[in-house]
Amino acid sequence: MPAMHGTTILAVRRDGVTALAGDGQVTLGQTVMKRGAVKVRRLEGGVLAGFAGSVADAFTLFEKFEEQLKAARGNLQRAAVETVKLWRTDKILRQLEAMMVVADREQLLLLSGTGEVLAPDEPVLGVGSGAPYALAAAKALLRETALPAPEIAEKALRIAAEIDLYSGGEITVLTVGEAR
Repeated sequence: MPAMHGTTILAVRRDGVTALAGDGQVTLGQTVMKRGAVKVRRLEGGVLAGFAGSVADAFTLFEKFEEQLKAARGNLQRAAVETVKLWRTDKILRQLEAMMVVADREQLLLLSGTGEVLAPDEPVLGVGSGAPYALAAAKALLRETALPAPEIAEKALRIAAEIDLYSGGEITVLTVGEAR
């Protein structure tokens, strides 16, 4: 059976607002199986999370991250580090194939099973097959326009979907924070 492929998740922060956007396309091999999947979630305490990779693996990681977020009393960075430590050291979890972006009003973080908890230099972060295209578009829009974060995230995902075969479908955009 062919592997399920690709997605694009993009986080953008501007003027006190963080937007997390995800495309809705699910592919199996070269076939689009679904166009309306939701790959981003709103968690407790104003935290947003999105995933790229296997859906079952992502749900397991969402669960583990939420547990760590509660234990860390909403401290995003501590929850991210603890989740990645579990992910790397647990015999079953280390088999999971997914990447996560977690964000709040102040931070954007990438979590991976290889032990990374990365914060970007600029207020934009993406994962998935279309991430390089979405990141390039979002950086240009951040630098050259006054568009708000949610519009940048959506436009950048639409641009990525024009280029990446595995990104497309309906786009979901979640936000946290208030514009200054």
